[in-house]
Amino acid sequence: MTTIDTLGNLGWQPFFQQQLSLDEWDTALPGRIIEQHKSEILVSTASGIFNIHLVPTMPQMVVGDWILLDTKQHFIRLLDRKTCFSRKAAGSKLKRQLISSNIDTAFIVSSMNKDFNLNRIERFLSLANEAGAEPVLILTKNDQTQTPDYYIDQAHSLDSNLVVESINSLDRESVNKLQPWVKKGNTIVMLGSSGVGKSTLTNTLLEDAQQTTSDIRADDAKGRHTTTSRSLISLSNGGLVLDTPGMREIQIADCKDGLANTFADIEQFAMQCRFNDCQHNSEPGCTVLEALDKGELDQRRLMNYKKLLREEALNSASLSEKRASDKALSKYYETTQSQSLKLKGR
Repeated sequence: MTTIDTLGNLGWQPFFQQQLSLDEWDTALPGRIIEQHKSEILVSTASGIFNIHLVPTMPQMVVGDWILLDTKQHFIRLLDRKTCFSRKAAGSKLKRQLISSNIDTAFIVSSMNKDFNLNRIERFLSLANEAGAEPVLILTKNDQTQTPDYYIDQAHSLDSNLVVESINSLDRESVNKLQPWVKKGNTIVMLGSSGVGKSTLTNTLLEDAQQTTSDIRADDAKGRHTTTSRSLISLSNGGLVLDTPGMREIQIADCKDGLANTFADIEQFAMQCRFNDCQHNSEPGCTVLEALDKGELDQRRLMNYKKLLREEALNSASLSEKRASDKALSKYYETTQSQSLKLKGR
């Protein structure tokens, strides 16, 4: 197998190759991060898999990133990302958390039971749309419901063009519906809360039990966390899948475009409002409220849209202030250090 073929199986695309100089193409070794740990990363290349120790001078990296190594497998630089999934860190931390990068397709996994939640699906759709990956909604456990069409119709109510697939994650024939996306060089991320069947689906795609699974709680149909770290797994047909830990708390930030794409119907109505700053509460000439009265818009969807807009604005402002504060503090340290060196030289 040639180097190009090997890199292709890892998801190498012209987007990344165009970033290399002629000298780098001759001497540097492209590699993709397939595992990330606290102090090191695992990088897969055409020459093998290497452990790279992380040092403070390196940029922030995440599973899915492409990097360049020298002939001694030392880090050279991080390549620009084609897509990047991120969120505000869970809890009260003012920090942007990278989830994964260079993802082609986002499998948004939701089970057809009590845990089915349109609001949560809209959050994941906003993340995928902001990242620039193709979203595909996977509805699992179709063997455990007598009304699969109900869930499919609910999903299509979000967007008639949204690709929705209903499957039984344990059934290989059922999972074969996903073959258009599970192909050589295509990188898939699994997004969804715990217990919806992400790890089970990954196992079926792998045709083994590499990812640990656990049963859901019978009282509320919610699952236990089974995947505790992120890793990029190669499939037999050359595709790649990233099984992320279940994320129940997804605080979005810097996601205006993602929200606009996810709620394109509301955004379209809003463009026709009498006032540019219409909040769609009780303003005269609000076409969003008119659509609501006419039954052209769902109350739940509008409420979630407003909620996510407020959350995005608050989190983005907080992160922006934090970045400005960190920048000012860094500049203060540099100035103080410079003055200290000048005084020391006297």
